Amino acid sequence: MIDLHSYSLCLGKMAVQSLIEEAELTPKPGLVDKKNSGSHTDMSLKTMIKSAKALEGTFIEIAKKSFNRSPSQELREEIAAIGRQGEREMFMATGGVNTHKGAIWALGLLVSSAAMYLGNCEIEDVAVQAGRLALFPDRKLPPIKTNGSSVKARFGVGGAKVEAEQGFPHVRLIGLPVLYDSRKKCKNENLCRLNVLIALMAELNDTCILHRGGKEALEGTKERAKEILKAGGVSTIRGWQLLEQLDQSLCLRNVSPGGSADLLAATIFMDYLDQHMKSKFKRNEALPI
Repeated sequence: MIDLHSYSLCLGKMAVQSLIEEAELTPKPGLVDKKNSGSHTDMSLKTMIKSAKALEGTFIEIAKKSFNRSPSQELREEIAAIGRQGEREMFMATGGVNTHKGAIWALGLLVSSAAMYLGNCEIEDVAVQAGRLALFPDRKLPPIKTNGSSVKARFGVGGAKVEAEQGFPHVRLIGLPVLYDSRKKCKNENLCRLNVLIALMAELNDTCILHRGGKEALEGTKERAKEILKAGGVSTIRGWQLLEQLDQSLCLRNVSPGGSADLLAATIFMDYLDQHMKSKFKRNEALPI
């Protein structure tokens, strides 16, 4: 029998670990990593890690609230309230810097779905059911204008909300397949994850890029990311050179693929879930992180 506290604690720790490992992955074009702060002047790797750790309680509470339930209007608003409290705790930890607002949304839904299924499902089902939960409106959401909403209105893109409502297609159809395929060709996990990031950047209409650089920056980023993939990915000499060039270009233009980074963290979380949740919790064991 699965223990509510242990299961929720495990999901929370996996979510935080995914955020930390996404932040530490280096080099990430235009993003905070071990090398530098990318296009961000208001945050550092230390800030990102501090933020991630501050969110552990949020993800644990979302898991507890979702334990063995089904998607519903009531559950959607319950975890939304927890998520908003998580945002406040994030801002307290970072001194007002928005480090993980998008990640709270994405990982919160995936954690909730994983808690509903209790680890007894295919990994794709977790993403799809998270989408069903996202389709319920948050009727208590304050009417606040955000960068994301402004970008969506201006450029007509779906953003993080639509990504979630569609069951995280970029994670299911791009992130995880690219990760698994890269592992067949390369034993360096960092390079495999960088390939995932580049693959996401090549396809995602990243609202963070649109906000900072507009449509030209988005299309340019997509094309350069596709060039890296055509070169064989970051594990090739040419691919690595193109990665470094893309990093320099985005930093010079003050452009950051934050939406792709959130989906990379979601991909890492789903990979952990796929590797560990079923094999360990079916035997009622604690998951190693």
